[in-house]
Amino acid sequence: MSIVECMDVSKTYHQGQIEIHALKNVNLSITKGEFVAVAGPSGSGKTTLLNLVGGLDRIDAGSIVVDGKAFDQMSQSQLANLRLHKVGFVFQAYNLIPVLSAAENVEFVMLLQGIPANERRAKAEAILDDVGLEGKYDRRPAELSGGQQQRVAVARAIVSNPSIVLADEPTANLDSKTGNGLLEMMTQMNIEKRVTFIFSTHDKMVMDYARRLVRIRDGTIEDDQVK
Repeated sequence: MSIVECMDVSKTYHQGQIEIHALKNVNLSITKGEFVAVAGPSGSGKTTLLNLVGGLDRIDAGSIVVDGKAFDQMSQSQLANLRLHKVGFVFQAYNLIPVLSAAENVEFVMLLQGIPANERRAKAEAILDDVGLEGKYDRRPAELSGGQQQRVAVARAIVSNPSIVLADEPTANLDSKTGNGLLEMMTQMNIEKRVTFIFSTHDKMVMDYARRLVRIRDGTIEDDQVK
């Protein structure tokens, strides 16, 4: 069964009198446990696709179903609830809260979910151990390297066992060694925990790690290969 189903998805943005057709009749089906890279040049539509799959933006036409839930039938509050419980996000700019420690950043989603404080802390420390940040629980983002901050972001994305993790250019601000370590870690989590990862990228290293490569250009999928 598909964890993500995009059927004839289209999205158009308006800049003054100019129409930008970001996606045009895109069809894509992803099953649980896949490790997928959506690759393409800047402006190809890959980030738009992730934003739509994550419920961060609305489609103009077509249908998106995530974990059995059809987005076009959901209110904004229902979409927010689905994002909270079903979707993990890893952003290029990390998007950590600077005044919170690593553990508190990881706890934040669980706080919104109403999980008790002692359980939140235990889960946060365990997942930080998993991503190689044992003993760095109380460090704030400014006290961590870029690679360590991105590991905190990954930990935050997966700590509540979402159905999918969407990673938008996760290696863009990292050197190749750090990016390679991050991808090794996410590959291990994909295999061991069956976390479904969908990346948007133009980084060849991410494409090499992916077990399925979807190429997108000018808002349409031009190639879709399972390795």
